[in-house]
Amino acid sequence: MRLVCGEVRAVLAVSHGRQRLAVSYPDLAGQPVSGIAINYLQLAPACKAGDTVALNTTAVDLQLGTGGVLFVVPSAAQKSDSGAQGDRADATPPLSATPPLSSTPPPVGGHIMKLRYTPLQREVLAIEEQSSPHHEQLKAARSLAGRPVVCCELHSQVPLVAAAVKHLEPQATLAYCMTDQAALMLAFSEMIPAAQAAGLIDVTISCGQALGGDHEAITLHSGLLAAAQVLKADVIIVGIGPGIAGSGTAFGHGGIAQGEALNAVATLSGVPIAPLRLSFADARTRHQGVSHHSICALADICLAEAVIPLPNDLPYEQRQQVDRALEQAGIYEKHGAVEIPVDPEAIDLRGLAVTTMGRTRQEDPAFFSAAYAAGILAGSLLAERC
Repeated sequence: MRLVCGEVRAVLAVSHGRQRLAVSYPDLAGQPVSGIAINYLQLAPACKAGDTVALNTTAVDLQLGTGGVLFVVPSAAQKSDSGAQGDRADATPPLSATPPLSSTPPPVGGHIMKLRYTPLQREVLAIEEQSSPHHEQLKAARSLAGRPVVCCELHSQVPLVAAAVKHLEPQATLAYCMTDQAALMLAFSEMIPAAQAAGLIDVTISCGQALGGDHEAITLHSGLLAAAQVLKADVIIVGIGPGIAGSGTAFGHGGIAQGEALNAVATLSGVPIAPLRLSFADARTRHQGVSHHSICALADICLAEAVIPLPNDLPYEQRQQVDRALEQAGIYEKHGAVEIPVDPEAIDLRGLAVTTMGRTRQEDPAFFSAAYAAGILAGSLLAERC
């Protein structure tokens, strides 16, 4: 990890629990450069122009994708110690001066730590812990009572599923449980706050080490139960935050989380719905047709029987490719598949500009149709329950 001192040049925006700051800082060669830094207000005091801040530049130095931005690191004043650094050529540049924190985020009344055992760990009031007003309600909770739960593989599927549910059942209450296998800060997502503002998602729960939802939960299982029994969600959507990881290997990817979520839903007597990650526009062979992430989640990770919604608007050749992939992986034998009528033009995203890997619906229609199909199925199951 590389930490350097930087200076705040301007506060560009403040929204959804974070500041976007224009900063200057030294690059790897020690030359002054400019950049954009995120300051999470749940972790650090607000900054103003002229402040000296400690910056974590690791992701920018490594030229990473989703996480390739600067982050403000809350830190106490620290002096340079040349003796500790020694003569190592690869030594991390010391913080010559880091700002003392004049204030800290107010206490929240909980004792559950998130981002635990890191320099950024902080306490949260978890919805199920003893000091929560909902503890007694959740103490013996064990069932989702047949609620439909859509377990997404990519973050960009979440608003699409929500829009399709609301298209069918406008009055439905939707909860989003964000898991901790990708971005940990919900505030890093641009889409979820926008979806909430548009009325597509009603409440959010950050589960595990994820942080920043309307409510915090220690595990996905307790988050699901809280969504159903405390927040009275009619439909629950589970998904990782932005920034899925992949390696081209069988199990080294973030798609594993979808299979684990499906298992959790089945364990709690919900209806696990598994939208396929489909694409006929992705240049990567492993993600063409049915992504190998979906194949792994459904063939290898998910031990329970899930419901797979198949959009009926795929061209014949594409549908044949999907069927072959699912049959060859044994997924049709293991899970139930349902043909879902989809009219993408009828789904109202309420102004949200959703893309997947930078592609719009016009550029990658199969991806959008598969997510819409999951939302339509969830809405249909909800209508049957009512």
